Amino acid sequence: MTWTGPKELTAQLARLWDRGELLRDAVTGNVRFPLRLAIKSPNSADITDRFNEVREWATELAAMDSVRVEWQAFRHRVQGAQKLPACVWVETLEDALTWLGKRKDWERFSAQVSTTRQTHPALLPWLEKRPLQALALSVEWPRLLAVVTWLVEHPRPGVYLRQVDMPGVHSKFIEIHRGVLAELLDLALPADAVDSGKTGISQFSARYGFLEKPTRIRFRVLDPTIRIVPGLTFPDMTLDADSFSRLDLDVQRIFITENETNFLAFPPTCNSIVIFGAGYGWDAVARSHWLKRRSIHYWGDIDTHGFGILDQLRGHFDHVVSFLMDRATLDAHVAIWGSEDKPLRVDLHRLTPEERTLYDDLRDNRIRPALRLEQEHIGFHWLAHRLHLLEDTTASGSGGLVEGPQKDYI
Repeated sequence: MTWTGPKELTAQLARLWDRGELLRDAVTGNVRFPLRLAIKSPNSADITDRFNEVREWATELAAMDSVRVEWQAFRHRVQGAQKLPACVWVETLEDALTWLGKRKDWERFSAQVSTTRQTHPALLPWLEKRPLQALALSVEWPRLLAVVTWLVEHPRPGVYLRQVDMPGVHSKFIEIHRGVLAELLDLALPADAVDSGKTGISQFSARYGFLEKPTRIRFRVLDPTIRIVPGLTFPDMTLDADSFSRLDLDVQRIFITENETNFLAFPPTCNSIVIFGAGYGWDAVARSHWLKRRSIHYWGDIDTHGFGILDQLRGHFDHVVSFLMDRATLDAHVAIWGSEDKPLRVDLHRLTPEERTLYDDLRDNRIRPALRLEQEHIGFHWLAHRLHLLEDTTASGSGGLVEGPQKDYI
């Protein structure tokens, strides 16, 4: 049977709830009741062939609670004068809430709207936009409003989240709800209290003026004659980015590698240190302007992302030279080639011609689909040999600060 029954009518009304329309009315003040629900009625053939079923259908609709049935009279050629339901009316919001069993939810949301209207009316557009999400947060809503109030009173506070002192609100609460709080704070705070250049949950603290956990840079001294810490040879050190930027070490070369084992096993090298890399994040290292006066050698995986990271690093230090990321190294390790899960497809504009050729071969699957040689798979003897060649080149007088692979960029 395709006629509209109580189940289908309930579904019509439920869709308004599920889309947040009924809750949204609590914010906007829109009045949608009495609300007409359309029905699909039996046709003339149904009345002729299935009269008893039609009568039962009409009786079932008439017996429904919380609705008013509107009838339409007509004369049937067989059954004579008849009347059938033409539509159903939900007279009041209260009737709709009773029908759906949502009265308590409505009351909770209405309380949220009332409290917000009194304390932070600027947040009402968020309640209108996301009523169901707001309802799901009804228990936490007073604490969320408390956080907003605190930030309004203490814009760009310059403290760590853990230092925020509000009854019943701890730093974990703020961290858990950063996504929602970001949307609320953007509405409640003045423009000069929000750093619009900082986006995403990971930059919540910076966006609203909290102190962030310092980014740390780990490095090893590779030359035993360099004594950063008295009594320690080849120290493995970690400094916050600001402290590292002030070092200005008297070294000639900086090696950067992405693999911790390579970092730890990197052999002794004159006038050099090695930094444990940061993947696609170079902002912390970029603060160290003294690196611009040193040779920098980047050692990453021979795959599309390895060259992508190299390209990004050159956005901060345009004199970076790739290390062990060449075709000879790739060909020498055929037996241990691997596969890259999601290769890059974009063009990279800071590569040298040789690097660009190898990158295109990898990106376009000219050697083998999704080819990858991970840096930790490169033989130690191969590394040692290349370092020896590099030191010989430096000793001969042609080394030192690299002035310009950028001159060969495509």
